[in-house]
Amino acid sequence: MEPIIIVLIILVVLVFIALIKTIQVIPQASAAIVERFGRYTRTLNAGLNIVVPFIDSIRNRIDLREQVVPFPPQPVITQDNLVVNIDTVIYYQVTDARAATYEVASYIQAIEQLTVTTLRNIIGGMDLERTLTSREEINAALRGVLDEATGKWGIRVNRVELKAIEPPTSIQDSMEKQMRADRDKRAAILTAEGIRQSQILTAEGEKQSAILRAEGEAKAAALRAEGEAQAIRTVFESIHAGDPDQKLLSYQYLQMLPKIAEGDANKLWIVPSEIGDALKGLSGAFGNFGPGTGGSGNGQSGGGTERREKPSID
Repeated sequence: MEPIIIVLIILVVLVFIALIKTIQVIPQASAAIVERFGRYTRTLNAGLNIVVPFIDSIRNRIDLREQVVPFPPQPVITQDNLVVNIDTVIYYQVTDARAATYEVASYIQAIEQLTVTTLRNIIGGMDLERTLTSREEINAALRGVLDEATGKWGIRVNRVELKAIEPPTSIQDSMEKQMRADRDKRAAILTAEGIRQSQILTAEGEKQSAILRAEGEAKAAALRAEGEAQAIRTVFESIHAGDPDQKLLSYQYLQMLPKIAEGDANKLWIVPSEIGDALKGLSGAFGNFGPGTGGSGNGQSGGGTERREKPSID
């Protein structure tokens, strides 16, 4: 009985192993290459798949998602014989699992070598300045060559990026000096422009201030003149409204005589002849001021005037 049990156990194990080899589960976004006696049979897609155990075998499992592969810096010689180190990043995707398995031994290594060769051909036709300023052009040219060459391998190159372009150390020092000089030049230009703008604004402000000051002075003078004219009109209207007599006018004249006599330049007085009659009226109004006041004899009754010399003080 024991040999029979052992045989049964062996059969159960073999059946279990056969079931395991028969059922193949392929993850999403993946594919598997099936060979039968070393010959390609079919490609297993995502999901549950059945294969013939001990006859069919899984040759390769391939990830169909987009892959990102950075390549180490590669020394490249430009058209002006300068060595630059360029880092590249390739974004690719396997579109045909069978071609990626049988058309090329290692598509990762093949893409890397093809990238280096193509990059040297492209950069070799450019000088350093154009290389540093033409990344988009280099990316487009590199992607076009890689996509065409890798199409037969079942691979699509979606994008190629240059991570860094490092020129020689001496060139970097020269570029830094040039950039520093350009920055200093721009700073000097901006400073001069700021000073110029400040002077323009200051001059404009002074101009506006002078205009406003002149306008203010003109308005003030006009208001003063208008006030004086209004005062004169008011005084004139008040005098005529009050109907002053000869006595009041004479009294006002006497009050103005000291102001007329002020200064050494006043040598000659013009005294109206009517002032005598006014003085007579004043003497009658305020009383007898003394002999000679009423009949001073210094005027004539009529419309004439007298000229009197102001005694000069030598």
